[in-house]
Amino acid sequence: MIRELWEVICERAEHPSEGSYTSRLLTDKKGIDKVLEKVGEEANEFVIAVKNGVPERTTEEAADLFFHVLVALRAANIELNDVIRELERRRK
Repeated sequence: MIRELWEVICERAEHPSEGSYTSRLLTDKKGIDKVLEKVGEEANEFVIAVKNGVPERTTEEAADLFFHVLVALRAANIELNDVIRELERRRK
């Protein structure tokens, strides 16, 4: 699912679509700052959901955070495979 989502994000980056939230994030006049604002916002919401012990909200906020991190990686021209390789390198 993560790789499929990554492919959609890359497609939206290469071929922006007017109705696409992902395209709007990637083409915002604020540039990468817009995506990074969303990462910060979603990270805070995730922390609050975990702290409040609400499993459904935690799951939803985790999904939002994952999505926005992937969009930020694409905006920063970092490949998902590079992140996966780094995680594999750290696995002991």
